[in-house]
Amino acid sequence: MTQGAGQGPVVRTATLRDFRVPPYAQVPVQSQHLASVHPGNAIPDDALPEGYTPTARDLPVINRGDTVQVTVAPVETPAPVPADGRGPLYVVGDVHGYLDELLAALAEQGLIDAEGHWSAGNARLWFLGDFTDRGPDGIGVIDLVMRLSAEAAAAGGYCKALMGNHELLLIGAKRFADTPVNSGAGTATFQAAWLLNGGQKSDMDRLQDVHLQWMARLDAVVEEDGHLLVHSDTTAYLEYGTTIADVNDNVHEILNRNDADECWDLFRKFTKRFAFRDEDGPQAVRELLAAYGGRRIVHGHSPIPYLLGEVAAEDSADGEEPARPRVQGPHVYADGLAIAMDGGVTMAEKLLVVQLPLHD
Repeated sequence: MTQGAGQGPVVRTATLRDFRVPPYAQVPVQSQHLASVHPGNAIPDDALPEGYTPTARDLPVINRGDTVQVTVAPVETPAPVPADGRGPLYVVGDVHGYLDELLAALAEQGLIDAEGHWSAGNARLWFLGDFTDRGPDGIGVIDLVMRLSAEAAAAGGYCKALMGNHELLLIGAKRFADTPVNSGAGTATFQAAWLLNGGQKSDMDRLQDVHLQWMARLDAVVEEDGHLLVHSDTTAYLEYGTTIADVNDNVHEILNRNDADECWDLFRKFTKRFAFRDEDGPQAVRELLAAYGGRRIVHGHSPIPYLLGEVAAEDSADGEEPARPRVQGPHVYADGLAIAMDGGVTMAEKLLVVQLPLHD
């Protein structure tokens, strides 16, 4: 059974393999954001890991102006419990190795305590993928999510994650390295693509089999409370099945077959973006909702600043980079059918953790 097959949390949380945590991930160390501990295999506060290559946080953006930004206030009181007894639902946008920012955002929503442990009872938490690359501690992020999965299950809730294109990229870089693949435009390699997209030597050096196994089991699509959760704003999911269960099973089968070209094609398709953004965007969303269910799509992958209509520096009239509005919350667009959750943490913007449904 898959996470996306409509199974309740009891089915999934009974599977111990979902909560296998490396021993070192259970030993907290100091953090600058939390009072005493830093969950996961974290880096020291006063030093970046060897092999960390920071990537630019001022990426150019595409001129768009048809989205709505939703400001989400911090949670000050416990969220109401749904009528069926399940806890409140939260989603997390792209993290990309920014572990400290993730800890701060989870703590702000009351999902973890001052020591970085699950404190949200039967709440439900979904990560939308892209845990590594670009930021300094991708492996620490994975370790944290794995540990919170076990702690949430023990408390009657759950913490789960979706497959992002950067998970596929990291798996490919580890498994296939410099093996040539057919990219559709000549030959390429996962290793080169991983480095080009912010892959960090420090993450690769600390990557273990348990991380690879955990990533390879992640689902690609899930439906929760009328929200269709995916990583990428693309219709490519439709190429892998007409139901949520089929998509997830087919993605897992591809990864299990361990064929470099087939894995590359999966990565390439899940890297597509902006399918919901333009004039035909609402129809693209409706196609996915019609196939997989739900009333709204919630996705990461494309940073919200790309959807805000900002103009890149080279496009400004006076040659100076225009002031960029700060991301405060998710964006609702495509006739209100899509919610973008990548707040642009890699662009010095916001790592988003929000409760669904949005009150917009």
